[in-house]
Amino acid sequence: MAKIIREDDFEEREVKDNDNFDLIDKAEELGIPFGCQDGRCGSCRIEVTEGMENLTERTQNELDVGFTENDSYRLICQCKIKSGTVRIRF
Repeated sequence: MAKIIREDDFEEREVKDNDNFDLIDKAEELGIPFGCQDGRCGSCRIEVTEGMENLTERTQNELDVGFTENDSYRLICQCKIKSGTVRIRF
């Protein structure tokens, strides 16, 4: 099981490895807002403060909204945690 931690209050949730739907459910529990869940609205933008290497590669939707391979932002609806821990801020 992977883990996602919200940096501002250290609240955390266990997430099934490589499971985008479970990640979205757990992220909602942590208070991350979602709109379309399709990578188009940008409402679920997070900053990854630790564990970027534990996430899947950026999708075309993330690149289309302007995220680059070198920045620390992701759309949580577009990624999966492969394994390990990811610490986020939003």
